[in-house]
Amino acid sequence: MEGSYSRPTWDEYFMQITEVVAKRSTCVRRQVGAVIVKDRQIVSTGYNGAPRGVAHCLDIGCLRQQLGIPSGQRHEICRGLHAEQNAIVSAAYHGVNVKGGTVYCTHQPCFICAKMIINAGLERVVYLNGYPDDFAIAAFAEAGVEVIHFAAVQPT
Repeated sequence: MEGSYSRPTWDEYFMQITEVVAKRSTCVRRQVGAVIVKDRQIVSTGYNGAPRGVAHCLDIGCLRQQLGIPSGQRHEICRGLHAEQNAIVSAAYHGVNVKGGTVYCTHQPCFICAKMIINAGLERVVYLNGYPDDFAIAAFAEAGVEVIHFAAVQPT
């Protein structure tokens, strides 16, 4: 094919989809998306937001924001699940095996998500934006999970 068309790599393709998934987020502080891929097929997606049947922060406000809690702290009082958690839970809910797969994330997973990713058997994490959690990176290294900080290729 002639011209300047450039077919995206698999990582570019799945990362672009992850950014669209993040647009479904109901978090008022940060929109995060996750896509779990196995054998180049999407098997699950997730975005950050409240559990089924629970009011969303978009509707009632964010307690962490109201209390002035900095990013990366006091996750236990957040009413929402992280995108990675929702993607793993959604796969389990539907009986989908994610072992050996890759999780694409708009943001580096936190330590809580890292533990879930490791125990779910995911072997690779590709993320776009950083997150202030060195414990997560250390846990991935110790568990042998490959971590890639993806740098999106900007069109020219």
